[in-house]
Amino acid sequence: MQQLIPDSRVFDAEKVGETLMDITPGLPGTDNFQHWPPWRQLVVETARRVLDYTGGTLVMPMTVLVEQYWREISTGLAHHAIPVWHFVLHADQYTLRGRIEGDTPAPSPFRLKYLEPYAEAARTWLHGEAEVVDTRHLTPAQAALQIAEAVKS
Repeated sequence: MQQLIPDSRVFDAEKVGETLMDITPGLPGTDNFQHWPPWRQLVVETARRVLDYTGGTLVMPMTVLVEQYWREISTGLAHHAIPVWHFVLHADQYTLRGRIEGDTPAPSPFRLKYLEPYAEAARTWLHGEAEVVDTRHLTPAQAALQIAEAVKS
């Protein structure tokens, strides 16, 4: 994606979560750092600060399956006048499971655990909030090109 969108940078919001997981003693226990309110606030604040410093466009790959969390992030970005192009890279459960099970060195139990929550979010709110890119028959490069073309138009 980053190579296809001029003046863009990748901001991996998982790194914010990893930073929070490294705090000692640890934050309250959870199975997903997205449940920590500071993660959502810091994602917005980091995006704002980076864009204030560099300008351009941030490509932020992340999966947010809790509608309230998406609202907090998208509202926070809007508050700072940061434009958002929201895309969902979709595949059916069979395809997703096959991709995860094909991961090397081993399938991710964490990713497998979120198959049903993704299906539920897709059915109830997520697909209505984004442009859905059906990736079942696309290579990663084709999906990236489709998104880059949509952002440019």
